Amino acid sequence: MQLTDALDELIQSGHINPILAMKVLEQFDKSISETLATQVKSKGNVKGHLHNYRLCDEVWTFIVKDAMFKLDNGETLPVDRVKIVACKLGENNTR
Repeated sequence: MQLTDALDELIQSGHINPILAMKVLEQFDKSISETLATQVKSKGNVKGHLHNYRLCDEVWTFIVKDAMFKLDNGETLPVDRVKIVACKLGENNTR
């Protein structure tokens, strides 16, 4: 959400055009997806109060309030609000 807010601000101020902002978001999505798939080896659990959820075009969105992340190493991370977006894998992905 911070990235989209920053890009919106840059568009409104005239520093970038909307097409460039969309390219930045597209590249971010590709980069984060690749990084998570290849470099993140740990798992965790999320527990909290499900505030909102929706399914649109095979994309699930969950808003969890007062969430607690428990990591493999036993560390717990409290978070006030978290947005989780889950998409169906493409046909080319075997993961």
